[in-house]
Amino acid sequence: MLDILLLLDQPNDHSVASFSVSEDAVLYNIPNTLTRTSHFLTHPVFNTHHSETEMMRYIKRLENKDLSLNTSMISLGSCTMKLNAASEMIPLSWQHWSKMHPFAPADQTEGYKQITDELSSYLCDITAFDACSLQPNSGAQGEYAGLLVIRAYHASRNEAHRNVMLIPISAHGTNPASAVMAGMKVVVVKALENGYIDVEDLKAKAEQHSQNLAGIMITYPSTYGVYEETVKDITKIIHQHGGQVYMDGANMNAQVGLTAPGLIGADVCHLNLHKTFAIPHGGGGPGMGPICVKAHLAKFLPGHVSLGNRHSSMGNGQLTAENSTSIHHAVSAAPYGSTSILLISYAYIRMLGAAGVRNATEYAILNANYMRARLEGQYDILYTNHNGECAHEFIVDLRPFKKSAEIEAEDVAKRLMDYGFHAPTLSFPVPGTIMIEPTESEDKAELDRFCDAMLSIREEIRAIEEGKADKKDNALKNAPHTQHVVISSDWKHGYTREQAAFPLSYIRENKFWPSVARVNNTYGDRNLICTCEPVSSYVEAEA
Repeated sequence: MLDILLLLDQPNDHSVASFSVSEDAVLYNIPNTLTRTSHFLTHPVFNTHHSETEMMRYIKRLENKDLSLNTSMISLGSCTMKLNAASEMIPLSWQHWSKMHPFAPADQTEGYKQITDELSSYLCDITAFDACSLQPNSGAQGEYAGLLVIRAYHASRNEAHRNVMLIPISAHGTNPASAVMAGMKVVVVKALENGYIDVEDLKAKAEQHSQNLAGIMITYPSTYGVYEETVKDITKIIHQHGGQVYMDGANMNAQVGLTAPGLIGADVCHLNLHKTFAIPHGGGGPGMGPICVKAHLAKFLPGHVSLGNRHSSMGNGQLTAENSTSIHHAVSAAPYGSTSILLISYAYIRMLGAAGVRNATEYAILNANYMRARLEGQYDILYTNHNGECAHEFIVDLRPFKKSAEIEAEDVAKRLMDYGFHAPTLSFPVPGTIMIEPTESEDKAELDRFCDAMLSIREEIRAIEEGKADKKDNALKNAPHTQHVVISSDWKHGYTREQAAFPLSYIRENKFWPSVARVNNTYGDRNLICTCEPVSSYVEAEA
């Protein structure tokens, strides 16, 4: 028998009640064939830390291996790794929010409903759309849901045969994947040398597939980090041929408060709340990719059984879940997706206000152009507009260094770790480049530190180009440098330990030591190692 003490923590009752639970009773409904008899949790990590102190130190050691936002900026292009402010995160720990079940009765969730209704209205205002569904749990799921809305719209007009989706070659990789999942045929549209969509090729493809055109998927600003001046012409062409315009919201951090998908002719757009609207990004945590739509698509938003198959949307007070009907089913298990984390985006918008979210966009664009201007001349910058400017991100071309110094983009990415920085997005959307997005969260001092690092790396490359450093044995090819390597008595490189570990003075104040040196990525990709048990073990178990 197991004796269990339960503390009854009630407003006027702090008594302790004692009762017993039979261990056999707990396992009563588990068949004997399913009872585990093998050993488990045998790895030393589960049997090493026997006190809270040791567990705390173990977790801290793991944290020290991670180069994260609490160390330096993370300038991943197209990912908007912005500040997740504590003031936005704290409400998630409040019990009346965090312990609410997603299927709790409506009369017990009126506070949550106010939050979701107001957030939906804010997102509709920001996008210049009429209705919103908070159901999709990720950007990719938002894409899928948006395309289902477009398909349902065409089917309602007896045009279910419209299944061709035009997708620019510069689009995010998830766009064609989502289109195929939604049962559509992908037709690729060419790009010009400056990264813009080739409007003439678009016209030709739209005319060629006019009878079966479902729509187009575009990103604005484009994945190349520029505002396309022809975007309204593009949306007009699609509408002329009976298609709908889907806008990928990955780059909304360069739109909010300045323009909107609804203003430039889009019909549906997903929003990455875990990018533009401050929900923590990465690490396997929950995301949110709600979709906003024009009024003519509102009734096709995802429904849910807990809402009587009505959709969970509200925009500008015109449309609510109570007065509209969905014609297709849910895309997520819960009616409002990962509801608890919506509090973060709600707080972000409420605390900043209309002027604040616009300022965030303006600073994101300003920061990117400041960094571009500092690096220009030392590095080739791809895809700027006719004024030589970028949007909220820009692409640095590292391909010339392969010929001049045998330096690859990966070498620069690895070397940045020695300077205390996470590498920007590598080889996307253009192979051999890095894509930098500083966001509005970083101050000028941090932007300068990153630029100083990039300019210092350029000097290291120049030393190779001029024959002052060896093409095979140099600080870039051997990066990142671990603490063990730097202090080893067996130092045989043609550059100093100081250059390896402390190439700039600011690094001494906050040195991040990589835990692992360079690994052979190509070998790993070509020589897969299976960590699962051999098939023979399953045969023995079956016998």
